[in-house]
Amino acid sequence: MTQPPANVVPVCYRHPNRETYVRCTRCDRPICPDCMNEASVGFQCPDCVREGTKTQRQARTAFGGARTGAEGTVTISLIVVNVLIFIAGIISAGRNAAHGLGGGGMGGLLGGSTPLNDWGAVVPYWATQTGVRVAHNAVADGEWYRLFTAMFLHYGLVHLLLNMWAIWVLGRPLEAALGRLRFLALYLLAGLGGNVLAFMLTGPNVQSAGASTAVYGLFAAMIVVLRKMRASVAGIVPVLIFNLVLSFSIRGVSWQGHIGGLIIGGIVAAGFAYAPREHRNATQIATVVGTLVLLGIGFAVGLSWIPAVGYPA
Repeated sequence: MTQPPANVVPVCYRHPNRETYVRCTRCDRPICPDCMNEASVGFQCPDCVREGTKTQRQARTAFGGARTGAEGTVTISLIVVNVLIFIAGIISAGRNAAHGLGGGGMGGLLGGSTPLNDWGAVVPYWATQTGVRVAHNAVADGEWYRLFTAMFLHYGLVHLLLNMWAIWVLGRPLEAALGRLRFLALYLLAGLGGNVLAFMLTGPNVQSAGASTAVYGLFAAMIVVLRKMRASVAGIVPVLIFNLVLSFSIRGVSWQGHIGGLIIGGIVAAGFAYAPREHRNATQIATVVGTLVLLGIGFAVGLSWIPAVGYPA
């Protein structure tokens, strides 16, 4: 077999035009300075680093979430989605776009409804002045999707900004603690829970929407997480109480949605935070499934309370 000349200088396996005498400590291939990754002993090539990353156990938070949650990707994405849907709603209003931005309820702080809001907000059912239920666009008439879409719709710019600020403040630390998937599950379940309770307890001809159902769930989750970490909740409890007082004292605010989100957020967060380490994933999955079953039961009960479609006299 022909042997290479003894004086041949090795070249980088990824950059054949670069001479080098440094070799990867794992695969022994020559690597140039651009391909060197410092290891505990010597240097490793990009391929070996990539393979090693696959076999390494990813660091987890105290609640089982990946450390990537600290980047706040889901929090930012939720804000972006809400803003884009709000813009779409304003566009759908056409000539009434200004009314969709403001000048509505609460002394003009809220905006009026847009066609997109009319399509996706929670409306339990419609009834005449005499109380007779009529078939119309509502949750009770088969438009169950409203229980989900309502958490992404807002009445006016102030309504949107207040909720987005709350998501930004509460979402980032919760996502960092729980991880991306758990935080997203918490947010969506709390939002859905608030809308289910609004459907159950709100009267006919009432339209409600907003991310505040999910926001109140984040409030509850923050308290649960802080208590689990034995940290003080003195900074968040007064803010929550103040907001609850506003929910019950201001006409037109869906306290039902806020309370529903608060309850479901607390339940889900407790299931995530207090899951035993040895069965953490199974317990947390069971929490999500159990919460969905609970909401399904609540929805069925709410449907049973709604009168059958009649005919106006």
